[in-house]
Amino acid sequence: MRIRKAVFPAAGLGTRFLPATKAQPKEMLPLVDKPAIQYVIEEAVASGVETVIIVTGRGKNAIEDHFDVAFELERTLEERGKTEALDEIRRIANLVRVCYVRQKEPLGLGHAVLSARDLVGDEPFAVLLGDDIIESKVPCLKQLMSIYDEHRCSIIAVERIDRTRTKDYGVVGVAPLQSSGKPPAGQGGRESVHEVRDLVEKPEPSEAPSDLAIIGRYILTSGIFEQLESTAPDKWGEIQLTNGLRSLLRKEKIMAYEFEGKRYDTGNKLGFLKATVEFALRREDLGEEFRRYLRCLAL
Repeated sequence: MRIRKAVFPAAGLGTRFLPATKAQPKEMLPLVDKPAIQYVIEEAVASGVETVIIVTGRGKNAIEDHFDVAFELERTLEERGKTEALDEIRRIANLVRVCYVRQKEPLGLGHAVLSARDLVGDEPFAVLLGDDIIESKVPCLKQLMSIYDEHRCSIIAVERIDRTRTKDYGVVGVAPLQSSGKPPAGQGGRESVHEVRDLVEKPEPSEAPSDLAIIGRYILTSGIFEQLESTAPDKWGEIQLTNGLRSLLRKEKIMAYEFEGKRYDTGNKLGFLKATVEFALRREDLGEEFRRYLRCLAL
């Protein structure tokens, strides 16, 4: 069964971006002129996803409005002859089938994924986190789909990090992949595919099983739901997806994949600023003038 559905957890409070996120979802903060969540949903669509399930919470109405039809805005743009803007607004509304489920309390990533159980059903699905925006020739999720097509098990995207930063991530312990087969889409070899032996949520550097950090792209089997149901909350009262995956590993094989591409961590202010600058410099309508402006700054 191919991957038809993707879950987007978007019920977090966005405390790292206060006060901007007091009344505005952090997922709607723009990178240049496009909300961060739109970049990630466009990746899912480019990978072949047919249905997007957004897990929302209180104060997240702007996300629903963004991917809905805006009749008044469309009519105004049409009357003023702004056809380019009109086409873009209509494209967003018709991008993909979007469903919403409400997470009444922000009880962790695992709980957010579990909230989508009824809409996902009994089939494998993707999970994409809006904080991680990944630029690559082959969409990151499509690369994971290629691995799934071969192994038919849960796939986790990972990235090598400095060990001093393991406390900020879930970290996997892995064994070398023994099987042979075609290289995954976007990769030139198989050294980037690993079999997961353990998963640890935010370990101390001395206790981390490797330097492979879990990044916000997953393909999961429906077996994860049963494990999340029985996963105990952590000391902050949250159900962590990493802990649910650790339980799943006792019953099913899980693979880790070092994706090809550049990741922007927009979940913190510095990463968000870096992504904004780089995305602006690539724009045909802004790049050159913005580059000249940056050169004039007394840095």
